[in-house]
Amino acid sequence: MSDRVTGTVKWFNNAKGFGFITQEQGDDVFVHFRSITGEGYKTLDEGQQVEFALSEGPKGFQAEEVCKV
Repeated sequence: MSDRVTGTVKWFNNAKGFGFITQEQGDDVFVHFRSITGEGYKTLDEGQQVEFALSEGPKGFQAEEVCKV
């Protein structure tokens, strides 16, 4: 699944370094701070639009190569 998907950050916990993204079509997707592209402090804001690749992790789908739109 290398196609890029767009979505909106549902929530992101800066202290724990993870959160969830709501896809435009489909289930919510787990996101970890290591998957956020860019320099500096890697965080996401609730309601922020993002683009990402889907991959299947041990507990379901997760976002990879997340970039802010």
